[in-house]
Amino acid sequence: MPDIKTEGATIHVEVEGPDQAPVLRLSNSLGTNLHMWDQQVEPFTRHFRLVRYDRRGHGKSDVPKGPYSMDHLGRDVLAILDALGIARVNWCGLSMGGMVGQWLGAHAPNRIDRLILSNTACYYPDKTLWVERIKTVREKGLAGIVEANMERWFSKAFRENPPAAMAAIREMFLATKPDGYIACIEAIRDMDHRPLLPQIKAPTLVIAGRYDPATPLAGNEFIREQIPGARLAILDAAHIANMELPKLYADTVLEFLLG
Repeated sequence: MPDIKTEGATIHVEVEGPDQAPVLRLSNSLGTNLHMWDQQVEPFTRHFRLVRYDRRGHGKSDVPKGPYSMDHLGRDVLAILDALGIARVNWCGLSMGGMVGQWLGAHAPNRIDRLILSNTACYYPDKTLWVERIKTVREKGLAGIVEANMERWFSKAFRENPPAAMAAIREMFLATKPDGYIACIEAIRDMDHRPLLPQIKAPTLVIAGRYDPATPLAGNEFIREQIPGARLAILDAAHIANMELPKLYADTVLEFLLG
C-alpha cells in the first residue's frame, strides 16, 4: 500500500474495494491506527472504495516534531487525496478523525460529498485535562494512562468480555509513539472549531455514544445543532463506538451514505 509524502511527513495509506466505486475515507481516533476500522472493512467495501490512513505521529506514519495543528492535519488529508488522484470523498472520522472532518467540511467543501462526525468534539474550554495528560505521558509513557484510557473508550461490559479483544486494543494504543501522541494532543488542546460548524454544507451525520465520557453526548448534540441540516444518531456505546458495536456502527454509516 502507498506511503505518501505530505508537508513534513510520510503518511501510511491503505486502499481497498472496487476501483470505480465512490470513495469512503476513514480517520482514526487519537492513539489508534487504521486497524481500528478492521471490522468495518468488509461491509464498507461492498459499496465503496475504502481509504484508511495513519495520521502523522501514529501507526506506520512518520512522527515529525510537534506540536501539530488541525490545519496541518487537514492539509495532510488533502495531500493524500491529491496523490491518489481522488477529487471527492465521503468522510467518516471518529474522535480526532471527526475533528479533522470538521476542518475539511469548512475549509475544503469541494472535496467532501457526505460527512460523518463520530464521537467527537469541536472545542475544549478547559485545557487542564490535556496539559495533565501530556505531563503524564512525558513522565511515564502511554503505559501510565492506558487503563484510564480504556475506561474512557469502552463500557465496563465490553472491557470485561472478550479479553482477547481488549488485549489487542491495549497493544494498539501502547504501540503509539509518545511524541506523536503528545503532538496530536496539542492540536486537540488548541482546537476551536465552533466558528467552522455553520460553514459546513455537506450532508452531515453526527454519531454519539450514549455512555461516552471522552466526547459526551451534549457536545455531539451541539455539533449537530450548529451544522445546517445535520442529523444525529445515538448508539448505546462509549467512546470507540465502531469497535464496541461494529455491526450497528457499520449499518448506521451505510444507511446514511446510501440513503
